[in-house]
Amino acid sequence: MAILDDFQQWLKSHEYTEHTPSGNPSTVYDYRKRIESVCKEEGISIIELIKRIDTIVLDYGPNGRKEEAGKKSHSSVINALRRFQEYLNDQK
Repeated sequence: MAILDDFQQWLKSHEYTEHTPSGNPSTVYDYRKRIESVCKEEGISIIELIKRIDTIVLDYGPNGRKEEAGKKSHSSVINALRRFQEYLNDQK
């Protein structure tokens, strides 16, 4: 998906890492995977996620209806959603 490829490039340009010191995939790849998993969990396309990003960030954030899902893996789900929201806002 081109939008997620662009998101990964945006993350790199904001100094997020591609690989851990041991060579494993890091934040850039993890955040993409988290965005894809939210789409799957919600049963929506990436286009629908883009349209609803503000609401979904609230849902997965503190006191949201999916707060526990947002906290998974040291809050990487909500952090990925927030970075994706920032990326989208930068594109405006």
